[in-house]
Amino acid sequence: MHYRCAACGKETPVTTHAPTCTCGGLFDLVVDAPKWDEKLIDRSAWSLFRYRAFLGVDTPEAPDAPWRRITMGEGMTPVIPFDENLLFKMDYFMPTLSFKDRGAATLVAHMAAIGVKKCVQDSSGNAGNSVAAYCARAGIECEIYVPEGTSPKKITMIEAHGAKAVVVPGTRDHCADVCRARVKEEGVFYANHVFNPFFYEGTKTYVYEAFEQLGRMPKHVLVPVGNGTLFIGTVLALEHLQASGAIDEFPQIIAVQGENCAPLWEAVQKGSTEPAQIEVKPTLAEGIAIGQPMRGRELLDMIRRHDIRVVTAREDEILGCRHEIARRGIYCEHTTAANLAGYRKYVELYGPAPDTLVTMCGAGIKSDH
Repeated sequence: MHYRCAACGKETPVTTHAPTCTCGGLFDLVVDAPKWDEKLIDRSAWSLFRYRAFLGVDTPEAPDAPWRRITMGEGMTPVIPFDENLLFKMDYFMPTLSFKDRGAATLVAHMAAIGVKKCVQDSSGNAGNSVAAYCARAGIECEIYVPEGTSPKKITMIEAHGAKAVVVPGTRDHCADVCRARVKEEGVFYANHVFNPFFYEGTKTYVYEAFEQLGRMPKHVLVPVGNGTLFIGTVLALEHLQASGAIDEFPQIIAVQGENCAPLWEAVQKGSTEPAQIEVKPTLAEGIAIGQPMRGRELLDMIRRHDIRVVTAREDEILGCRHEIARRGIYCEHTTAANLAGYRKYVELYGPAPDTLVTMCGAGIKSDH
């Protein structure tokens, strides 16, 4: 297991505390995983670490492996029917109420394994809250940078875990710039869910879990995309299943962006290999309001490689979708409600989409303003 630079191809040991390659390129994680085989699932582990045979996990079988003391039972979320076409995977049934616990668990376990004592991270709220919680488990000092306008309850949760919340005026992208400047100036470990590929090892389990639960992959898989943490994990896991012969066909992935912040959608319309330069407008879908996704080239490459369709959720439909979902007993956050709005846009453009798996990625109770 080692890092490989996405830009220059240089290999680097995973023990490094550097956020990027010496050339500035982002790291990919090279893992020599076996082919998918359900016999390799550890069914005695009631968490996403039951799939550790297929993941990049430090000393996975050691009695004192960091994941054993850091896990909080994340994952294992149910799949429920919403209507005749939609299956909801209830990923806000997590310790910190969002799917980001998948990636935070594997990332912080790795941080503990390589001796990280202090970290910083930037987030729209959910990832910061999750990293703060798992750092509390690991005894790692933590500071989370969030943009102004972040849901107050998310900030409250971050601070409750013992982390310091730094509110930065301006956009989500500016918040990231401020945090990365701190990393560059002080050399503190950057526990970022976009830069560090150990986070994607956790989000891969979204697919492994659904596949184990359903005994198949649905025909359509809808994923919200801002920085693309769940999207990348989903694609990597599906590629692994297909290469293993576990699935014959790649599902139709539906990537959803908010119409007020859609650099990938605009790039696809123009046939560009780079995310479009856009003006980020205010949006209820704060969790995917990323105007400059750092892995934009990688995301667009995956979109082209697998004929993934990108749609935008209408801003004026998000609250209505949230209300509709709540009337079915599911109280999700605004960004999550944008998934239903995006699904309906997809159907409008491409026709019926039965058997669609949709992530309920964040709980509503912490996104109320």
